[in-house]
Amino acid sequence: MTDNDPCVIEAEGLRRGYSGGFEAVRGISFTVARGEIFALLGTNGAGKTSTVEVLEGLARPSSGRVRVLGHDPYAERALVRPRTGVMLQEGGFPADLTVGETLRMWAGCTTGARPAAEVLEQVGLTARAAIRVKQLSGGERRRLDLALALLGSPEVLFLDEPTTGMDAEGRRDTWRLVRSLRDAGTTVLLTTHYLEEAEELADRLAILHGGEIVAAGTPAEVTAAQPARIRFRLPEGVSPAALPLGLRAAADGPAVEIRTNRLQESLTELLRWAEESAVRLDGLDARSASLEEAFLEIAARTPEGVR
Repeated sequence: MTDNDPCVIEAEGLRRGYSGGFEAVRGISFTVARGEIFALLGTNGAGKTSTVEVLEGLARPSSGRVRVLGHDPYAERALVRPRTGVMLQEGGFPADLTVGETLRMWAGCTTGARPAAEVLEQVGLTARAAIRVKQLSGGERRRLDLALALLGSPEVLFLDEPTTGMDAEGRRDTWRLVRSLRDAGTTVLLTTHYLEEAEELADRLAILHGGEIVAAGTPAEVTAAQPARIRFRLPEGVSPAALPLGLRAAADGPAVEIRTNRLQESLTELLRWAEESAVRLDGLDARSASLEEAFLEIAARTPEGVR
């Protein structure tokens, strides 16, 4: 692989099984381009962790082919590990060390480690350098985990639930940092349960369900498969049955919801009818489907052979 190769992560027919015959990952294929943020989503047990552990070189695939920076991350770990950063769900560092001591300890195990002060500033922990790890909040510990993953200026960064425990400000700061890393050329693969996070950050994403990829593409492409919705309340005395026949609506008393794959046309038809009928639509809200709606629709499926 050369520095000009656009593909940094490759999984082809990846399978991973466990003793007892359980297959957590069932032949998935995807690629991640250089300088791209790729989100791997799925419900608990969907196969995310099993997939990421293979990509990180922590486990062998049962079958299939995996390459990171052109190498097998398990068999050629010595070639891959110095060029990658890994942020696990829990760092598990000694609680009695200070933040600064933890960084210096980890730097001793990291090829080409940057100065600890530089990384602490990058993640907003400079003022906490002398604080013991056990005194950090949950969000601050996640920032420390991120700092350790960034010590070696990685070309590829694996982020496993990076903002769990962070407050809203910390989450936004982390998003800005991840975007800046992407813009500087770092390839990022992240898992997250925060669908807003995936929608905000990911250039592309894949949704796992029952060990298989059931949706993939840009966030806009994935959500495009779901209908948009229009919500409003009708005034007293106006029945939902009076709406134009082209607008299929569900009603709960005066509250009406229309689901449509033609948002602009349906909204135009609704507003024209309201104007012609002199009807006021209180609380009118029209919006495209969200990634959360697409995800929940997928999560409601029961894959064959999976309970």
